[in-house]
Amino acid sequence: MTKIGAHVSTAGGPATCFDRAEEIGAEAAQIFLTPPQQWRSSKVEPDQVEAFKQRAAKSPIDAVFVHGVYLINLATNDQTMLQRSTSSLKSSLTTCAQLGIKGVIFHLGSHKGQGLDAVFDQICRACTEILDVTPPEAWLILENSAGAGGTIGSRFYDLGRIIREVGNDRVKVCLDTQHSYAAGYDVATAEGLDLAMAEFEKEVGFDKLVAVHANDSKVDLGSGRDRHENIGEGHIGLDGFKRILKHPAFRDVPFLLEVPGFGEAKGPDKPNVDLLKRLRDDAAGG
Repeated sequence: MTKIGAHVSTAGGPATCFDRAEEIGAEAAQIFLTPPQQWRSSKVEPDQVEAFKQRAAKSPIDAVFVHGVYLINLATNDQTMLQRSTSSLKSSLTTCAQLGIKGVIFHLGSHKGQGLDAVFDQICRACTEILDVTPPEAWLILENSAGAGGTIGSRFYDLGRIIREVGNDRVKVCLDTQHSYAAGYDVATAEGLDLAMAEFEKEVGFDKLVAVHANDSKVDLGSGRDRHENIGEGHIGLDGFKRILKHPAFRDVPFLLEVPGFGEAKGPDKPNVDLLKRLRDDAAGG
């Protein structure tokens, strides 16, 4: 069964993510290890590791992911930025292994108008370097992008090309529904979803899909803009998400909400979780 999860805060320590996820009925969780707009080491103290493991053992939530900081750019021509990006991912993957977290979901970055070919080798070398010095149990998870500003990974072909070149089974993919829609994949319709996932299977492979960022879209199809909306309040809509949840490509893949929240909520909330659960149940029932 597809688990419905959410991005939650870790204020007070990583172990607090379980309380916050359980409070909103989430069955999986995504967290930041450090503030997403800052370069900080994601190292955790031994007592935090122990607290996380003890809390994890008592929780029904067994799928936890880390989201890398937003500053990461493996395509940059600034060598200081590249070094910081690779160091951040190395640190995060090491911490994931210590905590028993599945892996780090991250944005590859932007080529700033150079085109993917100009930065392709650098990206692949950086991924290989990161994987070579980090624990083998932690996944390096590429997230597809919306496409604006030269962000890499808006096309499934590009993700597949990077994965094939790196050639390491630890490289996985997180598919963001809003980014897909903004990049021109019409996942809101039955035909568009089938075409998109057929392309994903050909270029990437369903075996690489380990997480979904479940977000409705505030912006139009093909807009290229990264603008999330609550489930059912955007252009993908309730019927769109029901079809997505019913599609065999997503069977048993955790869905992680990154939505603004209804009403006064700030971020993923129980109403969004409950809505996706209902759509999941409706999809399972036909």
